Amino acid sequence: MIPPVINPGDLNRRLTLDAPVDTDDGEGGVATSYQSVAMVWAQVVPLTAHADVIADSVGASLRYAIVVRYRDDITTRHRFADGDRVYRILAMQPAADRRFLEIAAEEFT
Repeated sequence: MIPPVINPGDLNRRLTLDAPVDTDDGEGGVATSYQSVAMVWAQVVPLTAHADVIADSVGASLRYAIVVRYRDDITTRHRFADGDRVYRILAMQPAADRRFLEIAAEEFT
């Protein structure tokens, strides 16, 4: 769980914030790609893992709590990247003092 008091020194991972870019796929649909919009310092804490079945393929969904300095431009359509790891944002809420943003995310492996 996220500690009740967040120490800015605990933001020790540099993540890339990626924003979705939707383009016409030529067949009436939309293709979504991602573009890097910012580098942020974050605290990434592993929470749980559980098995998932996606398209008849068994995998694991790893859950994380991610804390970054408060920003009002992050939505659940954004994602974070850390090298080869990609974290999909599930939910978020400002910390009690609104200095930080607490994010529930998952990584598929």
